[in-house]
Amino acid sequence: MTKHKFNARKSESGLTMVELLVALAIGSFLMIGAVQIYNQSRQAFVINESIARIQETANFALDTIESDLRMASNWGRTSRALSIEGRSILGDRNPNNLPEPAVCGDGWALDVALAVDGENNQFTLPCLPQPAAQPDSDIITVRRATVAPVAIDDTRLQIQTTRIQGEIFSAKTPPPTFSVSVNPITGQPASTTHNLVVNSYYVASDSALVPGVPTLRRKRLTSVGGAPTIVDEEVAPGVENIQIQLGIDVDADNTVDRYVNPGEGVYDPNDGANFVPGARVITARIWLLVRGVTPENGIVDSTDYEPGDVDLGTFNDPYRRMQISKTILLRNART
Repeated sequence: MTKHKFNARKSESGLTMVELLVALAIGSFLMIGAVQIYNQSRQAFVINESIARIQETANFALDTIESDLRMASNWGRTSRALSIEGRSILGDRNPNNLPEPAVCGDGWALDVALAVDGENNQFTLPCLPQPAAQPDSDIITVRRATVAPVAIDDTRLQIQTTRIQGEIFSAKTPPPTFSVSVNPITGQPASTTHNLVVNSYYVASDSALVPGVPTLRRKRLTSVGGAPTIVDEEVAPGVENIQIQLGIDVDADNTVDRYVNPGEGVYDPNDGANFVPGARVITARIWLLVRGVTPENGIVDSTDYEPGDVDLGTFNDPYRRMQISKTILLRNART
């Protein structure tokens, strides 16, 4: 009996000090490795999420501008801007005395002969940006009509078009001079009414949604209080710079002869000094510089950014950035 108790006690003996230290060392190495893997995975997740957010902002901003640009010079049943009565002409920005909101300048809404227009590396519209405009950034102005016909609305500027002519009007002014008849063959109306659409895109230095972050904004023609009005709305926080160059055809061969900056009068039929007869815009090349809304540890952006015709230099700050560009074909350019 005594021998049996002695053997039981001997079999229940624990780890030696050396064995315990070895086990603790192995466990510590495993814990350190697990923590390192977790930190690396989290860092990769944060980086991927930051890149994804910047890409999402860039794609949204570009898609918004692109969808507008593609439909520039769509006036409903025609794309012939020079056949539209009531448009701005050389020497008279509002020949029919329409109730145009002039806060952004005479002709801002009615200069439909310039379906795509803008200003190069500056904000010169009389309607002040909200807040200050970002320096060295372009303005892009797009003029068109809604795609689907609408009912006559006396609170808006509208345009009525046939296949060969059109007129900008307001129901508070005399209606279009041509009648709304029905095509005897198709049974469809020979003319349709559409809302006039005008948007001016620019970059503001501070976002109302994410303070301290530059943002893409636009001046938009709409109706407020029963009259045509211009509102200023935020589109995409994080857009830091926008550039545009216009591809023009000056010899009517339906190909781009050269790219010009907005504001160069070669394609402006209301600029008698610089206008080249037959010049028309058929493409638009867009650059967007987009940055993250929060700084990132370990990031120092030393890239030299040169979108369009401007050299923004290096920022040397802890924000991640992405520059994208795209050439857009204007669907309604005359062929």
